[in-house]
Amino acid sequence: MRELLAITKALADENRLRIVAALKGRELCLCQLVELLGLATSTVSRHASLLAQAQLVESRKEGRWAFFRLADGDAPAAVQETLTAILNALDRNPQGKADRQRLKEILKQDPEELCRRQAKCKC
Repeated sequence: MRELLAITKALADENRLRIVAALKGRELCLCQLVELLGLATSTVSRHASLLAQAQLVESRKEGRWAFFRLADGDAPAAVQETLTAILNALDRNPQGKADRQRLKEILKQDPEELCRRQAKCKC
């Protein structure tokens, strides 16, 4: 029961659902997620951390870079089943479609340049 509660709590936020959808089939840098969501780096990092605590997302560090991807096949069955259901639902969601289009443009940009630009912004 504890595992299921952690999963549902982690998914009970629109931005975290958008992160899950964005990570479908790919790994993204934190700066790419920040660009997609239009939120502060610390906010996106916190969202990603909550998803990782629920084992929905895995992360890795490479120097100062943080990368995120959906949990792989080694994840608990509840995580795998939930991700499958959520991703299917998000595929049909208008926000998910808009995010996929926006992500295509973001992926054309150099992640280092995105990060530099975000660091200069005092939003």
